Amino acid sequence: MAKKEKINKQVVIKNRKASFDYEFIDLYTAGIVLVGTEIKSLRLGKASLVDAFCYFHRGELWLKNANISEYFYGSYNNHNARRERKLLLNRKELKRLEEYVKTPGVTIVPTKLFINERGLAKVVIAPAKGKKLYDKRASLKEKDDRREMDRAMKR
Repeated sequence: MAKKEKINKQVVIKNRKASFDYEFIDLYTAGIVLVGTEIKSLRLGKASLVDAFCYFHRGELWLKNANISEYFYGSYNNHNARRERKLLLNRKELKRLEEYVKTPGVTIVPTKLFINERGLAKVVIAPAKGKKLYDKRASLKEKDDRREMDRAMKR
């Protein structure tokens, strides 16, 4: 008997606005607690991390405002699209993140939501400081310069 081959369809949802609005300090990969219809909807790529953020409540890290659309074929057991979801991290990582949050001006932002090779949903989160307007202008100018250099190299 031959083993069943898995179809490797990568699902990666990115929060592009976060890298423009925030300067990331560190990156962590966390598990996420989902219900059945949420993982099915996520495998279809029906999610968004715009306006999402993380916060601590009773020593646990929670993800708020992440939109995982309702599953089309779900019944009355379908989930709420913007419900709060618990994130799973080691105790050491949670303490380190809590220290970051205690400093003023630092928040925890989800940057990427993906399904790993084992089929588990993961979230990449980053403690981040907000960029000022002149920082945003500098990053836009840097991005344009890189694009121009790439165009010049291709010619």
